Amino acid sequence: MKRIVTIVAALVILAGLYVVSSAVYVVTEVEQVIITQFGKPVGEPVTEAGLKLKVPFVQEVNPIDKRVLEWDGNPSDMPTKDKLYISVDLFARWRITDPLQYFLRLRDERSAQSRLDDILGSETRNAVAKHELIEIIRTTKGREPLRDAVLSEAETAQNIGALVPIQKGRALVEEEIFTAAAEKVRVFGIELLDIRFKRINYNESVRPKIYDRMISERRQIAERFLSEGNGEAARIRGNRVRDLNKVQSEAYRAVEEIRGVADANAAAIYADAYNQSPDSAAFYEFTRMMQSYRSIIAENSTLVLSTDSDLFGFLKGLEPLAPGKEAPGKSPSPPLAAAE
Repeated sequence: MKRIVTIVAALVILAGLYVVSSAVYVVTEVEQVIITQFGKPVGEPVTEAGLKLKVPFVQEVNPIDKRVLEWDGNPSDMPTKDKLYISVDLFARWRITDPLQYFLRLRDERSAQSRLDDILGSETRNAVAKHELIEIIRTTKGREPLRDAVLSEAETAQNIGALVPIQKGRALVEEEIFTAAAEKVRVFGIELLDIRFKRINYNESVRPKIYDRMISERRQIAERFLSEGNGEAARIRGNRVRDLNKVQSEAYRAVEEIRGVADANAAAIYADAYNQSPDSAAFYEFTRMMQSYRSIIAENSTLVLSTDSDLFGFLKGLEPLAPGKEAPGKSPSPPLAAAE
């Protein structure tokens, strides 16, 4: 009899322990709990850590994480406003602020991640489609070009090598995505804390075209520099020729001026020398005439002179040489030549 009583008492104790264990649950510091009865939530969410009680066998404990959770989306190809396909990789941080709403709409974290994929992916695609590529790549809109401050007229007209103006920048684009997505996920009891671009790459299909365009733009800039260099070289050469001609002309003018002054001084000296008496003037006139005749009369020249010409007068005034005499300045002929 005692044995049966002992067994019954042990069973009662075990059943009591089982009932107590089913009625008691623990809420940790990193979670919050939704109590459901026959699948429906009952009461308020339990958000404070500690040892809690529930109706055994009827009510169930549904723990929900209250830490900051991570969402890491898969890279997705999408077009920008300037029709360039890029691969965008995002990540975000979120947490559950309304566990009851979260449980009613999503139930678990897997469903929440799937819904975040849809919402964040859609908002990212919309934001990227409204902005050009440079707006998404650049972190901020403030930047200074690393180039000459003064642009040439041709460069200004063609806008070659100029930086595309940025209206917003990547930080504001991320803020747009965050603002739009935060409103949509709030209905699920989720608070979106942050969203960032992790990686932005060119799509494989358009990457060769992008590189070709970059090469073309750099080639245009190089050609512009070459043309400007050739123009500057031509200008320098032209200035050199001009300066050389100027120096030569000024030197020639100075030489002619010096020569004119020298000739004037020489003429003045001659005039002073030959104007000392009438005889000296006549002698000067005679010597100048002889010099001029030396220039105009060559060997074997035939002259036709009038009787009133000066040369004829000089020739007529010369006395003929006596037989056997030589002209002044000539050596006598050898005996053999004289005999002949």
